[in-house]
Amino acid sequence: MCGIAGFLRLRQGGRELPSKQFLDQMTDSLTYRGPDSRGTWFDNERGVGLGHRRLAIRDLSPTGAQPMTSGCGRFIMIYNGEVYSHNEIAADLERSNRRLKGHSDTEVILEACAEWGIENVVPRLIGMFAIALYDKDKGELVLVRDRLGIKPLYWSAIGGLLTFGSELKALRHIPGWVPTLNRNAMASFMRHNYIPAPFTIYKDTYKLEPGTMLKAGRDGKTTITRYWDLRATVEKSAGKPFDLDENQAVNHLDDLLSDAVKRRLVADVPIGSLLSGGVDSSLVTALMAETADRKINTFSIGFAEKGFDEAPFAREVARHIGTDHTELYAEASHALDMVEHLPRWYDEPFADSSQLPTALVCELTRRHVTVVLSGDGGDELFAGYSRYALALDMRKAASPDRGPLRNALVKGLHSVPGGLLDRVGNVLPASWRKSSLGLRVKEYVPALLGDDPDELYRRMLSHWHAPDDLLIGGAETKGILWDERLPSTVPDFLDRMMLLDTLTYLPDDILTKLDRASMIVGLEARVPLLDHRVVEFSWTLPRHMKLRDGVAKWALREVLYRRVPRQLLNRPKMGFGVPLAEWLRGPLRAWAEELLAESRLAKQGLFRPAPIRERWEAHLAGANWAYPLWNVLMAQAWLASNPEVSV
Repeated sequence: MCGIAGFLRLRQGGRELPSKQFLDQMTDSLTYRGPDSRGTWFDNERGVGLGHRRLAIRDLSPTGAQPMTSGCGRFIMIYNGEVYSHNEIAADLERSNRRLKGHSDTEVILEACAEWGIENVVPRLIGMFAIALYDKDKGELVLVRDRLGIKPLYWSAIGGLLTFGSELKALRHIPGWVPTLNRNAMASFMRHNYIPAPFTIYKDTYKLEPGTMLKAGRDGKTTITRYWDLRATVEKSAGKPFDLDENQAVNHLDDLLSDAVKRRLVADVPIGSLLSGGVDSSLVTALMAETADRKINTFSIGFAEKGFDEAPFAREVARHIGTDHTELYAEASHALDMVEHLPRWYDEPFADSSQLPTALVCELTRRHVTVVLSGDGGDELFAGYSRYALALDMRKAASPDRGPLRNALVKGLHSVPGGLLDRVGNVLPASWRKSSLGLRVKEYVPALLGDDPDELYRRMLSHWHAPDDLLIGGAETKGILWDERLPSTVPDFLDRMMLLDTLTYLPDDILTKLDRASMIVGLEARVPLLDHRVVEFSWTLPRHMKLRDGVAKWALREVLYRRVPRQLLNRPKMGFGVPLAEWLRGPLRAWAEELLAESRLAKQGLFRPAPIRERWEAHLAGANWAYPLWNVLMAQAWLASNPEVSV
């Protein structure tokens, strides 16, 4: 895992080309992503610069250093990630008489691109990657991001200069670049707790979307094409008959997952596993233990607060599998120490509160290993989120054909005091818990009365369901969540929810969180459940192999139960939540009071103070508005850390 950065002059007469000094600054801003070494390649005449920070995982020798030049001298490449199909590709290269100097996957990718062209190589890559390839003969730069968005890549093209980097902070070192706030992106952030791709917090600066390839050349043109299209894959599979019986399907899934994990155990440094004790992480850990030639190290985070602590479950699974297990109990003091660093780690507002325990467990893990496997992705692929079942149940109960029952339900929800629903919400499992359940349920009623289930799901996902009313001078950009064509091409509501999450929430929230939390401490995180072969197969499975009789992840569980007893896993899903509501009323209160001060909000002129102050005061009085308030707090903390940003 590494950090990459660079630039390309798109046309003569544009912005002056940055010097080698600025390329060095861009590269070194990513030092923590690659603490082992650095390298740059700069050609003033061609108008291009490439920088790389290396976290050495495979081929620790200098033959794996980047930027790397192809054997023919035509191509220069920098790359962040790991590719696990490099042995097969290397064998084909040998048959083509391409000689390799080392055994790094970087060299294999580069020489393959030189031999067959990048468009023919990328579909063969199994893994996670962000690639920048420069062709000296064509004067063309190609940027590629992996299929699921595991590795980040940002870019901007302003004044005839294209810049790119693994993180936004690299782009800020370009001379003359003015960081200007994108208020529309901020509005989207207030709904989601992340800024949806392709946008970023800055105007004219973008995320390269998963599964896409950007090309830029001397003619000044920049084009983006999609080389892998999950939506098209899902639409093609919709309604298609499944030709395997259940046992065959589980066996095939078992084989795919076993191979995915085995490939991700290849490294020249120690490897461990993030273990929560849930289905996904337990399965990954069990498969690791079957394949690894040494005892597996596992790592968990716990909480003293009731309803949030999964550490005992992880401990039991670790004992059964036989791992060397380490755990850390998180406290509010850890969060207080960490919040001031979050704006620098994420470079733009980001408000998934599990960013706190994720960072803590990654820091703990890095003390012992350099590479870790994670179970992320199982919820999106196998209907694991409890909100899926909740949305389906709510739609069923409020179906128009229910007639009087439907009307009684709606009237009943209106008549129940909000305070009573709030108290019910406070005793729900963490993954079901909603901020101020009373008000949230009443917010769902209009969607339940309508004929659009997707509107219900949008409201369930929203921290602020009307962000345009909260933000001054900004309006959220409505992407795929509002696509009116989707119900006709993906008619099953559960499928749509999973697809929407895989295309948005997974890369922009879950994988962003994992990338930053791991890379800030120089830890490489690998996600075998998001092997694209597993993803594609999951979408051929019928619904009852994902959600059956109220039990999520049926197929994954069947694979897991071959290795771990059912009784260790048969419990309600908790989610990776934190006791944020309590912390905001306690140890984090003074910090939050300062950022949410009415005078401060009014002076900024970005947010309307009234709704924020109303929810903050209600929260202090006992309601639970922790998650919407965390959005505002993360936005405020980011603004405080970036005073030079033009608001």
